[in-house]
Amino acid sequence: MIKKTFFCAFLLFGQIFLSNAQPKITFKVHVNTAPKQAAEELYLAGNFNDWKPSENVWKLEKNEGGNYSLITSIKPGIYSYKITHGSWEKVECAAGGKQMENRSLNIHGDTTINLTVEDWQDNFAAPVKQHTATSQVHLITEHFEMPQLGRQRRIWVYLPKDYATSKRRYPVIYMHDGQNLFDEFTASYGEWGIDELMEKVPGKDQCIIIGVDHGGEYRMSEYNPYDFRDDKGRGSDYVDFLAKTLKPCIDKHYRTLTDAKHTAIAGSSMGGLISMYAETKYPEVFGQAGIFSPAFWTASPQIYDFVQKQKFTNKERFYFVCGDAESDSMVSDMEKMAEMVRAKGVSGINTPVVVIKGAQHNEKQWNGDFPAFYNWLLAGFR
Repeated sequence: MIKKTFFCAFLLFGQIFLSNAQPKITFKVHVNTAPKQAAEELYLAGNFNDWKPSENVWKLEKNEGGNYSLITSIKPGIYSYKITHGSWEKVECAAGGKQMENRSLNIHGDTTINLTVEDWQDNFAAPVKQHTATSQVHLITEHFEMPQLGRQRRIWVYLPKDYATSKRRYPVIYMHDGQNLFDEFTASYGEWGIDELMEKVPGKDQCIIIGVDHGGEYRMSEYNPYDFRDDKGRGSDYVDFLAKTLKPCIDKHYRTLTDAKHTAIAGSSMGGLISMYAETKYPEVFGQAGIFSPAFWTASPQIYDFVQKQKFTNKERFYFVCGDAESDSMVSDMEKMAEMVRAKGVSGINTPVVVIKGAQHNEKQWNGDFPAFYNWLLAGFR
């Protein structure tokens, strides 16, 4: 009996060990152009380490002939990453200094990854950024008061083509990360190009779009209702600001359709998370939400618990969209949320789930996703 118990325990330990074992990954990197300072170290930085550009555990070992290597273990999944030599100002780039998209990695088991670095961004003069916002985009103010947070924020507005000549009232979309919506000059990683996309929309289908800048170092805390790592969750206060301070001001100064049916909220990543929370908390204010690549993992399980406790009427509308090359859990997390909302009585028409094959977590994807989202939104506005 003792032997049998011992054997079962040993077998169980072995199963747990195998299930937790992580594949061994060998990175082999060849550098075509050396960094300005040859003694500097090279690092891998990606969503596997919160994009830290110089973390020692991800440092590559220098070998002969401009080659580097790193042998490590990482759990199966989809990852995005780049190579740096110490900071994001010293990140790899394409030949000639052109910025490159993130590398993508899908880990299933032990493997060797062979990479070539063409050049480094700091070997070239910083590109001169240009203003790209169209004439329909205006700054409301650089210093809008946010009493719920004790801060100020820059607010943008996109006005329909015929706004100045018509007497119509328009639906409104509130969007986060205002820096990245309209103007390449203010965008950190490229812009959505919302204004250029809206230029293609017929005048009768235009709406007002309000862009709210993120708070820089406060972005993670303002876009998350719950504490995450070292960030105190202030998402509830941020959503209170949108519903109780910003929207009344916009409705007072612009010709808006003020009801929930004609008021939407949208954003990507953390902005997708806080958009989901905003409509769920204030369905009488925000009737539709664009949930682009939502970072639900930063608020799990609390965000699911919150949604589960709410009552829905099937007037609520949520558009879920992401790429299948963003992370290992992005698609499943998003589908889990959509299924939860449907189980509470919201129809499939009001909770579409769109998964873009090969799309990564970036503005290029969200630019491509926006037209389909907007067409879906129009059906809710009518």
